[in-house]
Amino acid sequence: ASKAGSAGTNSKPPFPELDFRSGARVEELNKLIQEFTKHDQREYDDQRALEIHTAKDFIFSMLGMVQKLDQKLPVANEYLLLSGGVREGVVDIDLDELNVYARGTDYDMDFTLLVPALKLHDRNQPVTLDMRHSALCHSWLSLRLFDEGTISKWKDCCTIVDHINGATNYFFSPTKVADWFYDSISIVLSEIQKKPQRGMPKVEKVEKNGTIISIILGVGSSRMLYDIVPVVSFKGWPAVAQSWLMENHFWDGKITEEEVISGFYLVPACSYKGKKDNEWRLSFARSEVQLKKCISSSLMQAYQACKAIIIKLLSRPKAISPYHLRSMMLWACDRLPANYLAQEDYAAHFLLGLIDDLQHCLVNKMCPNYFIPQCNMLEHLSEETVMLHARKLSSVRSDPAEHLRTAIEHVKAANRLTLELQRRGSTTSIPSPQSDGGDTNQPDDRLAKKLQQLVTENPGKSISVFINPDDVTRPHFRIDDKFF
Repeated sequence: ASKAGSAGTNSKPPFPELDFRSGARVEELNKLIQEFTKHDQREYDDQRALEIHTAKDFIFSMLGMVQKLDQKLPVANEYLLLSGGVREGVVDIDLDELNVYARGTDYDMDFTLLVPALKLHDRNQPVTLDMRHSALCHSWLSLRLFDEGTISKWKDCCTIVDHINGATNYFFSPTKVADWFYDSISIVLSEIQKKPQRGMPKVEKVEKNGTIISIILGVGSSRMLYDIVPVVSFKGWPAVAQSWLMENHFWDGKITEEEVISGFYLVPACSYKGKKDNEWRLSFARSEVQLKKCISSSLMQAYQACKAIIIKLLSRPKAISPYHLRSMMLWACDRLPANYLAQEDYAAHFLLGLIDDLQHCLVNKMCPNYFIPQCNMLEHLSEETVMLHARKLSSVRSDPAEHLRTAIEHVKAANRLTLELQRRGSTTSIPSPQSDGGDTNQPDDRLAKKLQQLVTENPGKSISVFINPDDVTRPHFRIDDKFF
């Protein structure tokens, strides 16, 4: 500046970077996103970590008892535990059948647990599903793929189709499986509550929301929401998504193809015009856990902030879910250079881009499924609905800072409600449900510290759980590729 002055020229400071559409300062948007992230991702102390473990322990014990009721569930089962409830878009399930729960008001932390009712884990070839009766991304499931023992166990949860040649085909019914699962969980919880143990979580709510079972547990001063989803689990990869593997992707060279295509699920959700009793939806939740490893923290922060805005804004009528936004983010990762997406101070650019992307998808009524691009997830929406939501998003794009401030106030209010409950609730340490109320400092204190470390080191990551229902005291769980 002194050199410029001595040369007799006027030097002006660089103009702050602005968003052309709204006039918002990019620096301010970045600070607002950072503030949202700070309040949205809370750190847990030892007490809260122990409460998280106690709730998880209780849910796994309950599922072990469900298996023993009528032996329907696989004996050695593998669950997938995801951070965030179904309403947060962690799996592609329609939200219009779900009761509205709010963080702070109804729960403090939320999880989704995928529980395989059936497993097809002995296949090395691409899995071919019966999609003759279904829309893209959906399938019926015939029990012909299974042995006679499995068919006899699950007959009452099937729809039956008699063929002209006299053969009978049993199609696994998502609605009947969900009914059975809810009834079984209700029976087990009733039995557990007859003989309460010291430190056992309080079951505050058990509801069937469409085809998922939502359980809210009170543990000490915490309330945990578990959305439990009965699924069909497959090893390998579906033939309908085989062409996706031939394309170039953002995760190439960062994780192996074997990690990405290790398995998929059928979740109990049908298409807009599908037959609810028969139709399942393909889910790639296991693959998405792996892909998240390759997404930069600044893009994830922008995604979480954008999700908080649209969940409130686009809730009526329910047409856009956070899962649509997640799909758009994955497409953006494929479309944009990795070194651009890795910029730490670009969260504001990414947030504005996600809003633009979502508006573009609405105006064109086109949102391809990331793994099966020929499936348009917005195809069924009316022109009136998409234009209504596009106009709402236009208001966000015109003043993103104000909508971010509103999202920050919402998350701060939820945290205040949680803290108020903690002040009113128990402040003493709680034993695990398996304990007899004796010395709870060993080994639970060590476990609490370990869990606190896991939570802080792995924000938003998912846990696979391997559990033996005959020995529910020893769950083995994995966060991504690390075992504990």
